[in-house]
Amino acid sequence: QVRLVESGGGLVHPGDSLRLSCVASGRSFNSNAMGWFRQAPGKEREFVAGITWSGNTRYADSVKGRFTISRDNPKSTVYLQMNSLKLEDTAVYYCAARRIDYVVPVRSTYDYWGLGTQVTVSS
Repeated sequence: QVRLVESGGGLVHPGDSLRLSCVASGRSFNSNAMGWFRQAPGKEREFVAGITWSGNTRYADSVKGRFTISRDNPKSTVYLQMNSLKLEDTAVYYCAARRIDYVVPVRSTYDYWGLGTQVTVSS
């Protein structure tokens, strides 16, 4: 079992930056691909970014060039640096882990989920 705890959300203005963190506990972190998803009110949960243990990354087109995913394996932590935030980035952001060390942008392929952290971008 893997427990994921997100932090770092908040209320920001358009153009601002935020860094989300997700700490994993409960079993080996090294064999898991990690991902960030988000869910806006009334919308489906969507893939944002993912990273393998060795650092291979994948991004949704909507965040490419603005968001950066990274991980610190000794600390069992994955980060999402969000720059140039837009109103449409407002959502609850979820950290997720797969048992397989390969990133796919499909929600159902992730085995463990955090409870989420709210990001609100408002002018």
